[in-house]
Amino acid sequence: MKVIVVGCTHAGATVITEIMKQHPDTDVTVYERNDNVSFLSCGIALYLQDTVDRLEDMFYETPEHLAELGVNVKIRHDVLKINAKQHQVTVQDLESKRIFTDTYDRLVMTTGSSASVPPLRGVDSSKVLVCKDYHQAQAIKKSAETSRQVTIVGAGYSGIELAEAYANTDHEVTLLQGDNQVLANYIDANMSKEIVALLRKHGVTVQLNTHVNAFHTEGPDNPVQIETSQGDFQSDLVVVCTGFIPNTDLLEGQVTIDRHGAIVTNQWLETSDPTIFAAGDACAAKFNPTDVPTFIPLATNAVQQGRIIAKNLFGHVQHYPGTQATTALRLFDQTLATTGVTLKKALASGADAASATYIGPYRPLFMPKTSEVMIELVYSKVDHRILGAQFYGEYDLTQSANAVSISIQNHNTIEDLAFTDMLFNPFYDQPVNYLNQVAQMAIDQEA
Repeated sequence: MKVIVVGCTHAGATVITEIMKQHPDTDVTVYERNDNVSFLSCGIALYLQDTVDRLEDMFYETPEHLAELGVNVKIRHDVLKINAKQHQVTVQDLESKRIFTDTYDRLVMTTGSSASVPPLRGVDSSKVLVCKDYHQAQAIKKSAETSRQVTIVGAGYSGIELAEAYANTDHEVTLLQGDNQVLANYIDANMSKEIVALLRKHGVTVQLNTHVNAFHTEGPDNPVQIETSQGDFQSDLVVVCTGFIPNTDLLEGQVTIDRHGAIVTNQWLETSDPTIFAAGDACAAKFNPTDVPTFIPLATNAVQQGRIIAKNLFGHVQHYPGTQATTALRLFDQTLATTGVTLKKALASGADAASATYIGPYRPLFMPKTSEVMIELVYSKVDHRILGAQFYGEYDLTQSANAVSISIQNHNTIEDLAFTDMLFNPFYDQPVNYLNQVAQMAIDQEA
Protein backbone atom coordinates (compact mmCIF):
# COMPACT_ATOMS: atom_id res chain seq x y z
CA MET A 1 0.00 0.00 0.00
CA LYS A 2 1.38 3.38 -1.02
CA VAL A 3 0.05 6.24 1.04
CA ILE A 4 0.63 9.96 0.47
CA VAL A 5 -0.11 12.37 3.30
CA VAL A 6 -0.49 16.04 2.38
CA GLY A 7 0.30 18.30 5.34
CA CYS A 8 1.95 17.47 8.65
CA THR A 9 0.45 19.33 11.56
CA HIS A 10 -1.70 17.56 14.17
CA ALA A 11 -3.73 15.20 11.98
CA GLY A 12 -0.86 14.52 9.58
CA ALA A 13 1.71 13.77 12.26
CA THR A 14 -0.74 11.48 14.07
CA VAL A 15 -1.86 9.51 11.04
CA ILE A 16 1.76 8.94 10.00
CA THR A 17 2.96 7.68 13.38
CA GLU A 18 -0.14 5.48 13.80
CA ILE A 19 0.27 3.95 10.33
CA MET A 20 3.89 3.07 11.05
CA LYS A 21 2.91 1.62 14.43
CA GLN A 22 0.08 -0.55 13.11
CA HIS A 23 1.28 -1.24 9.55
CA PRO A 24 5.07 -0.69 9.50
CA ASP A 25 5.47 -2.11 5.98
CA THR A 26 3.32 0.64 4.46
CA ASP A 27 5.03 2.94 1.94
CA VAL A 28 4.27 6.38 3.41
CA THR A 29 5.31 9.73 1.93
CA VAL A 30 4.42 13.05 3.52
CA TYR A 31 4.59 16.38 1.72
CA GLU A 32 4.78 19.48 3.93
CA ARG A 33 5.35 22.94 2.44
CA ASN A 34 6.57 24.49 5.71
CA ASP A 35 9.99 23.88 7.26
CA ASN A 36 8.49 22.36 10.42
CA VAL A 37 5.84 19.88 11.54
CA SER A 38 3.37 19.51 14.43
CA PHE A 39 3.28 23.13 15.67
CA LEU A 40 0.89 23.72 18.59
CA SER A 41 -0.53 27.15 17.81
CA CYS A 42 -2.40 27.14 21.13
CA GLY A 43 0.96 27.87 22.75
CA ILE A 44 1.46 31.21 21.00
CA ALA A 45 -0.25 33.21 23.75
CA LEU A 46 1.82 31.37 26.38
CA TYR A 47 4.97 32.31 24.48
CA LEU A 48 3.95 35.97 24.21
CA GLN A 49 3.50 36.30 27.97
CA ASP A 50 6.69 34.33 28.72
CA THR A 51 4.90 31.39 30.35
CA VAL A 52 6.77 29.33 27.77
CA ASP A 53 10.35 30.45 27.13
CA ARG A 54 10.92 28.84 23.75
CA LEU A 55 8.47 28.77 20.87
CA GLU A 56 10.33 25.70 19.62
CA ASP A 57 8.93 23.77 22.58
CA MET A 58 5.55 23.92 20.83
CA PHE A 59 6.69 21.21 18.40
CA TYR A 60 5.95 17.67 19.56
CA GLU A 61 7.23 15.85 16.47
CA THR A 62 10.21 16.26 14.15
CA PRO A 63 10.90 15.38 10.52
CA GLU A 64 13.95 13.43 11.69
CA HIS A 65 11.92 11.20 13.99
CA LEU A 66 9.33 10.52 11.30
CA ALA A 67 12.13 9.51 8.94
CA GLU A 68 13.48 7.14 11.60
CA LEU A 69 10.07 5.45 11.61
CA GLY A 70 10.50 4.71 7.91
CA VAL A 71 8.49 7.59 6.48
CA ASN A 72 9.62 9.34 3.31
CA VAL A 73 9.54 12.90 4.67
CA LYS A 74 9.47 15.75 2.16
CA ILE A 75 9.73 19.07 4.02
CA ARG A 76 9.47 22.30 2.01
CA HIS A 77 7.56 20.47 -0.71
CA ASP A 78 4.33 22.05 -1.93
CA VAL A 79 1.61 19.94 -3.55
CA LEU A 80 0.48 22.01 -6.52
CA LYS A 81 -2.20 19.75 -7.99
CA ILE A 82 -4.07 16.53 -7.30
CA ASN A 83 -5.60 14.34 -9.99
CA ALA A 84 -7.97 12.06 -8.08
CA LYS A 85 -8.93 9.97 -11.12
CA GLN A 86 -5.32 9.09 -11.88
CA HIS A 87 -4.26 8.88 -8.21
CA GLN A 88 -1.53 11.39 -8.94
CA VAL A 89 -0.10 14.47 -7.21
CA THR A 90 2.07 17.20 -8.69
CA VAL A 91 4.68 18.52 -6.26
CA GLN A 92 7.23 21.32 -6.20
CA ASP A 93 10.43 21.18 -4.18
CA LEU A 94 10.48 24.73 -2.79
CA GLU A 95 14.26 24.68 -2.39
CA SER A 96 15.31 23.47 -5.84
CA LYS A 97 12.07 24.60 -7.59
CA ARG A 98 11.91 21.19 -9.28
CA ILE A 99 8.38 20.00 -10.16
CA PHE A 100 7.57 16.28 -10.27
CA THR A 101 4.65 13.85 -9.97
CA ASP A 102 3.95 11.06 -7.52
CA THR A 103 1.23 8.40 -7.28
CA TYR A 104 -0.73 6.85 -4.44
CA ASP A 105 -3.08 4.03 -3.49
CA ARG A 106 -4.50 6.09 -0.63
CA LEU A 107 -4.35 9.84 -0.16
CA VAL A 108 -4.74 11.50 3.24
CA MET A 109 -5.59 15.21 3.21
CA THR A 110 -4.39 16.86 6.40
CA THR A 111 -3.77 20.27 4.91
CA GLY A 112 -5.14 22.13 7.93
CA SER A 113 -6.46 25.67 7.80
CA SER A 114 -5.21 29.21 7.31
CA ALA A 115 -5.99 32.39 9.16
CA SER A 116 -9.03 34.06 7.65
CA VAL A 117 -7.95 37.56 6.63
CA PRO A 118 -10.78 39.97 5.75
CA PRO A 119 -10.33 41.77 2.41
CA LEU A 120 -9.97 45.22 3.98
CA ARG A 121 -7.95 48.17 2.80
CA GLY A 122 -4.58 48.23 4.53
CA VAL A 123 -4.74 44.68 5.86
CA ASP A 124 -1.43 43.97 4.13
CA SER A 125 0.40 46.55 6.25
CA SER A 126 3.50 45.33 8.10
CA LYS A 127 1.80 46.48 11.30
CA VAL A 128 -1.28 44.32 10.71
CA LEU A 129 -0.45 40.70 11.54
CA VAL A 130 -2.26 37.37 11.72
CA CYS A 131 -1.72 34.60 14.26
CA LYS A 132 -1.63 30.93 13.27
CA ASP A 133 1.73 29.36 12.46
CA TYR A 134 5.26 29.32 13.85
CA HIS A 135 6.65 32.13 11.71
CA GLN A 136 3.64 34.37 12.34
CA ALA A 137 4.10 33.82 16.07
CA GLN A 138 7.73 34.92 15.78
CA ALA A 139 6.66 38.10 13.98
CA ILE A 140 4.05 38.89 16.62
CA LYS A 141 6.52 38.41 19.47
CA LYS A 142 9.08 40.66 17.81
CA SER A 143 6.51 43.37 17.04
CA ALA A 144 5.16 43.29 20.60
CA GLU A 145 8.58 44.25 21.94
CA THR A 146 8.39 47.65 20.23
CA SER A 147 4.61 48.23 20.39
CA ARG A 148 2.89 49.75 23.41
CA GLN A 149 -0.64 49.80 22.00
CA VAL A 150 -2.00 46.53 20.63
CA THR A 151 -5.41 46.09 19.01
CA ILE A 152 -6.87 42.64 18.43
CA VAL A 153 -9.60 42.22 15.84
CA GLY A 154 -11.83 39.25 16.63
CA ALA A 155 -12.89 37.83 20.00
CA GLY A 156 -12.75 34.11 19.41
CA TYR A 157 -10.42 31.85 21.37
CA SER A 158 -7.26 33.18 19.72
CA GLY A 159 -8.26 36.80 20.20
CA ILE A 160 -9.18 36.32 23.86
CA GLU A 161 -5.96 34.45 24.63
CA LEU A 162 -3.86 37.11 22.93
CA ALA A 163 -5.70 39.88 24.77
CA GLU A 164 -4.74 38.26 28.07
CA ALA A 165 -1.14 37.70 26.96
CA TYR A 166 -0.65 41.33 25.98
CA ALA A 167 -2.42 42.60 29.12
CA ASN A 168 -0.11 40.46 31.24
CA THR A 169 2.96 41.99 29.56
CA ASP A 170 2.10 45.62 30.24
CA HIS A 171 0.55 46.48 26.89
CA GLU A 172 -2.39 48.77 26.30
CA VAL A 173 -4.89 46.34 24.76
CA THR A 174 -8.05 46.96 22.75
CA LEU A 175 -10.28 44.08 21.61
CA LEU A 176 -12.67 44.75 18.72
CA GLN A 177 -15.56 42.35 18.07
CA GLY A 178 -18.08 42.67 15.26
CA ASP A 179 -21.16 41.32 17.05
CA ASN A 180 -22.62 41.71 20.53
CA GLN A 181 -20.66 39.05 22.40
CA VAL A 182 -17.32 37.26 22.61
CA LEU A 183 -16.63 33.57 21.94
CA ALA A 184 -19.93 33.26 20.08
CA ASN A 185 -19.16 29.71 18.87
CA TYR A 186 -18.73 28.45 22.42
CA ILE A 187 -20.76 30.42 24.96
CA ASP A 188 -24.08 32.20 25.33
CA ALA A 189 -24.69 35.87 26.12
CA ASN A 190 -24.72 35.57 29.94
CA MET A 191 -21.37 33.80 29.98
CA SER A 192 -20.01 36.34 27.50
CA LYS A 193 -20.83 39.16 29.93
CA GLU A 194 -18.70 37.45 32.57
CA ILE A 195 -15.74 37.15 30.19
CA VAL A 196 -16.05 40.76 29.03
CA ALA A 197 -16.20 41.98 32.63
CA LEU A 198 -13.09 39.97 33.47
CA LEU A 199 -11.17 41.38 30.50
CA ARG A 200 -12.15 44.93 31.43
CA LYS A 201 -11.17 44.30 35.05
CA HIS A 202 -7.66 43.55 33.81
CA GLY A 203 -7.43 46.68 31.70
CA VAL A 204 -8.51 45.40 28.29
CA THR A 205 -10.74 47.80 26.34
CA VAL A 206 -13.50 45.66 24.82
CA GLN A 207 -15.52 47.15 21.97
CA LEU A 208 -18.52 45.02 20.92
CA ASN A 209 -20.67 45.63 17.81
CA THR A 210 -17.63 47.22 16.22
CA HIS A 211 -16.96 46.34 12.58
CA VAL A 212 -13.55 47.15 11.16
CA ASN A 213 -13.72 48.83 7.75
CA ALA A 214 -10.09 49.65 6.93
CA PHE A 215 -6.56 50.14 8.21
CA HIS A 216 -4.50 53.22 7.40
CA THR A 217 -0.73 53.34 7.91
CA GLU A 218 1.35 56.38 7.00
CA GLY A 219 5.03 55.61 7.40
CA PRO A 220 6.86 52.96 9.45
CA ASP A 221 7.07 55.14 12.55
CA ASN A 222 3.40 56.09 12.69
CA PRO A 223 0.61 54.10 14.40
CA VAL A 224 -2.13 52.32 12.50
CA GLN A 225 -5.43 54.16 12.14
CA ILE A 226 -8.27 51.64 12.45
CA GLU A 227 -11.48 52.75 10.78
CA THR A 228 -14.55 51.10 12.35
CA SER A 229 -18.33 51.40 12.54
CA GLN A 230 -17.92 52.95 16.01
CA GLY A 231 -15.31 55.55 15.09
CA ASP A 232 -11.56 55.41 14.58
CA PHE A 233 -8.95 53.79 16.83
CA GLN A 234 -5.19 54.17 16.90
CA SER A 235 -2.71 51.41 17.61
CA ASP A 236 0.98 50.59 17.28
CA LEU A 237 0.15 47.02 16.27
CA VAL A 238 -2.92 45.14 15.04
CA VAL A 239 -3.40 41.37 15.23
CA VAL A 240 -6.28 39.98 13.17
CA CYS A 241 -7.95 36.91 14.73
CA THR A 242 -11.09 36.55 12.64
CA GLY A 243 -11.17 32.78 12.33
CA PHE A 244 -9.78 30.10 10.05
CA ILE A 245 -10.58 28.70 6.61
CA PRO A 246 -9.87 25.10 5.52
CA ASN A 247 -7.11 24.53 2.97
CA THR A 248 -9.01 22.41 0.45
CA ASP A 249 -8.47 24.04 -2.95
CA LEU A 250 -6.48 21.04 -4.19
CA LEU A 251 -9.59 18.84 -4.18
CA GLU A 252 -12.14 21.37 -5.34
CA GLY A 253 -14.46 19.74 -7.89
CA GLN A 254 -13.05 16.26 -7.18
CA VAL A 255 -14.67 15.40 -3.85
CA THR A 256 -17.68 16.79 -2.00
CA ILE A 257 -16.89 20.06 -0.24
CA ASP A 258 -19.41 21.97 1.88
CA ARG A 259 -20.35 25.62 1.48
CA HIS A 260 -17.68 26.66 4.00
CA GLY A 261 -14.95 24.98 1.96
CA ALA A 262 -14.49 21.97 4.26
CA ILE A 263 -14.21 18.43 2.89
CA VAL A 264 -17.21 16.23 3.72
CA THR A 265 -16.34 12.81 5.14
CA ASN A 266 -18.32 9.71 6.15
CA GLN A 267 -18.14 7.70 9.36
CA TRP A 268 -14.84 6.13 8.23
CA LEU A 269 -13.41 9.58 7.42
CA GLU A 270 -13.44 8.76 3.72
CA THR A 271 -14.34 11.52 1.29
CA SER A 272 -16.77 10.99 -1.59
CA ASP A 273 -13.76 9.31 -3.25
CA PRO A 274 -13.11 6.23 -1.04
CA THR A 275 -9.37 6.29 -1.81
CA ILE A 276 -9.06 9.78 -0.29
CA PHE A 277 -9.36 10.46 3.45
CA ALA A 278 -9.48 13.82 5.24
CA ALA A 279 -8.86 14.88 8.83
CA GLY A 280 -8.33 17.93 11.00
CA ASP A 281 -9.09 21.46 9.91
CA ALA A 282 -9.43 20.37 6.28
CA CYS A 283 -12.71 18.55 6.89
CA ALA A 284 -16.14 19.02 8.39
CA ALA A 285 -16.54 16.80 11.45
CA LYS A 286 -19.75 15.17 12.65
CA PHE A 287 -20.98 17.46 15.44
CA ASN A 288 -22.95 15.23 17.79
CA PRO A 289 -25.22 17.84 19.41
CA THR A 290 -26.76 18.70 16.03
CA ASP A 291 -25.84 15.59 14.00
CA VAL A 292 -24.63 17.96 11.28
CA PRO A 293 -21.08 17.95 9.80
CA THR A 294 -19.41 21.15 11.02
CA PHE A 295 -16.05 22.85 10.52
CA ILE A 296 -14.45 22.69 13.98
CA PRO A 297 -10.75 23.63 13.92
CA LEU A 298 -9.49 21.98 17.11
CA ALA A 299 -6.25 20.04 17.60
CA THR A 300 -8.09 17.39 19.62
CA ASN A 301 -10.36 16.58 16.68
CA ALA A 302 -7.38 16.44 14.32
CA VAL A 303 -5.48 13.96 16.49
CA GLN A 304 -8.55 11.76 17.02
CA GLN A 305 -9.32 11.68 13.31
CA GLY A 306 -5.70 10.94 12.41
CA ARG A 307 -5.73 7.88 14.67
CA ILE A 308 -8.95 6.62 13.13
CA ILE A 309 -7.80 7.08 9.52
CA ALA A 310 -4.72 4.97 10.25
CA LYS A 311 -7.05 2.14 11.28
CA ASN A 312 -9.32 2.50 8.23
CA LEU A 313 -6.76 2.73 5.42
CA PHE A 314 -6.83 -1.05 5.04
CA GLY A 315 -10.57 -1.50 5.56
CA HIS A 316 -13.45 -0.28 7.70
CA VAL A 317 -12.32 -0.90 11.29
CA GLN A 318 -13.16 2.10 13.47
CA HIS A 319 -15.99 4.54 12.84
CA TYR A 320 -15.57 8.16 13.82
CA PRO A 321 -17.83 8.85 16.83
CA GLY A 322 -18.09 12.56 16.17
CA THR A 323 -17.15 15.53 18.31
CA GLN A 324 -18.64 17.80 20.95
CA ALA A 325 -16.00 20.52 20.31
CA THR A 326 -15.03 20.29 23.97
CA THR A 327 -12.49 22.91 24.95
CA ALA A 328 -11.26 25.13 27.77
CA LEU A 329 -9.62 28.47 28.38
CA ARG A 330 -7.62 29.70 31.36
CA LEU A 331 -8.21 33.46 31.49
CA PHE A 332 -6.37 35.40 34.20
CA ASP A 333 -7.50 33.67 37.42
CA GLN A 334 -10.65 32.09 35.98
CA THR A 335 -11.41 28.98 33.95
CA LEU A 336 -13.90 28.66 31.10
CA ALA A 337 -14.78 25.23 29.75
CA THR A 338 -17.37 24.36 27.11
CA THR A 339 -18.79 21.36 25.34
CA GLY A 340 -21.51 20.87 22.78
CA VAL A 341 -23.76 23.56 21.38
CA THR A 342 -24.83 26.88 22.88
CA LEU A 343 -28.51 27.63 23.41
CA LYS A 344 -28.39 30.35 20.75
CA LYS A 345 -26.93 28.00 18.16
CA ALA A 346 -29.26 25.15 19.15
CA LEU A 347 -32.29 27.37 18.58
CA ALA A 348 -30.82 28.66 15.30
CA SER A 349 -30.45 25.06 14.09
CA GLY A 350 -34.16 24.49 14.62
CA ALA A 351 -33.95 22.55 17.86
CA ASP A 352 -36.60 23.08 20.53
CA ALA A 353 -34.03 23.72 23.22
CA ALA A 354 -33.71 25.38 26.61
CA SER A 355 -31.06 25.88 29.25
CA ALA A 356 -30.74 25.76 33.02
CA THR A 357 -28.15 27.76 34.94
CA TYR A 358 -26.54 26.92 38.27
CA ILE A 359 -24.74 29.72 40.13
CA GLY A 360 -23.38 28.85 43.53
CA PRO A 361 -20.44 27.62 45.58
CA TYR A 362 -18.64 24.57 44.27
CA ARG A 363 -18.15 23.14 47.77
CA PRO A 364 -19.78 23.56 51.24
CA LEU A 365 -19.74 26.97 52.89
CA PHE A 366 -18.30 25.47 56.07
CA MET A 367 -14.98 24.96 54.26
CA PRO A 368 -12.32 27.64 54.95
CA LYS A 369 -12.64 28.92 51.42
CA THR A 370 -14.94 28.29 48.49
CA SER A 371 -15.78 30.17 45.30
CA GLU A 372 -18.75 30.61 43.01
CA VAL A 373 -19.13 28.69 39.77
CA MET A 374 -21.51 29.26 36.90
CA ILE A 375 -22.81 26.31 34.87
CA GLU A 376 -25.20 26.55 31.94
CA LEU A 377 -26.68 23.27 30.70
CA VAL A 378 -28.34 23.19 27.27
CA TYR A 379 -30.86 20.46 26.51
CA SER A 380 -33.66 19.43 24.16
CA LYS A 381 -37.17 20.16 25.44
CA VAL A 382 -38.51 17.35 23.23
CA ASP A 383 -36.53 14.32 24.39
CA HIS A 384 -34.48 15.92 27.23
CA ARG A 385 -31.24 14.97 25.48
CA ILE A 386 -28.22 16.96 26.70
CA LEU A 387 -26.88 19.25 23.96
CA GLY A 388 -24.18 21.35 25.60
CA ALA A 389 -22.74 22.96 28.71
CA GLN A 390 -20.63 25.95 29.71
CA PHE A 391 -18.59 26.26 32.92
CA TYR A 392 -17.02 29.38 34.41
CA GLY A 393 -15.31 30.20 37.68
CA GLU A 394 -12.11 30.24 39.66
CA TYR A 395 -12.46 26.55 40.49
CA ASP A 396 -11.30 24.17 37.77
CA LEU A 397 -14.38 22.48 36.28
CA THR A 398 -12.70 21.29 33.10
CA GLN A 399 -13.19 17.63 33.94
CA SER A 400 -16.89 18.30 34.46
CA ALA A 401 -16.93 19.56 30.86
CA ASN A 402 -15.40 16.25 29.82
CA ALA A 403 -18.10 14.39 31.77
CA VAL A 404 -20.86 16.28 29.97
CA SER A 405 -19.06 15.67 26.66
CA ILE A 406 -19.36 11.93 27.30
CA SER A 407 -23.04 12.43 28.13
CA ILE A 408 -23.64 14.21 24.83
CA GLN A 409 -21.78 11.58 22.81
CA ASN A 410 -23.79 8.83 24.52
CA HIS A 411 -27.13 10.63 23.96
CA ASN A 412 -27.80 10.92 27.68
CA THR A 413 -30.69 12.96 29.04
CA ILE A 414 -31.00 15.48 31.84
CA GLU A 415 -32.58 12.69 33.92
CA ASP A 416 -29.49 10.53 33.34
CA LEU A 417 -27.21 13.33 34.48
CA ALA A 418 -29.36 14.30 37.46
CA PHE A 419 -29.03 10.82 38.94
CA THR A 420 -25.49 9.93 37.87
CA ASP A 421 -23.44 8.61 40.78
CA MET A 422 -20.83 11.25 41.59
CA LEU A 423 -18.33 11.46 44.42
CA PHE A 424 -18.65 13.79 47.39
CA ASN A 425 -15.77 15.19 49.36
CA PRO A 426 -15.93 18.63 51.02
CA PHE A 427 -12.62 19.59 49.40
CA TYR A 428 -14.04 19.13 45.90
CA ASP A 429 -17.81 19.47 45.74
CA GLN A 430 -21.11 19.37 47.61
CA PRO A 431 -23.15 16.33 48.78
CA VAL A 432 -25.19 16.76 45.60
CA ASN A 433 -22.69 17.46 42.84
CA TYR A 434 -23.15 20.67 40.82
CA LEU A 435 -23.76 18.60 37.66
CA ASN A 436 -26.53 16.68 39.41
CA GLN A 437 -27.95 20.00 40.60
CA VAL A 438 -28.00 21.80 37.25
CA ALA A 439 -29.57 18.74 35.60
CA GLN A 440 -32.24 18.65 38.33
CA MET A 441 -32.90 22.34 37.69
CA ALA A 442 -33.53 21.50 34.04
CA ILE A 443 -35.95 18.71 35.05
CA ASP A 444 -37.81 21.11 37.35
CA GLN A 445 -38.17 23.59 34.49
CA GLU A 446 -39.81 20.95 32.34
CA ALA A 447 -42.14 19.65 35.06
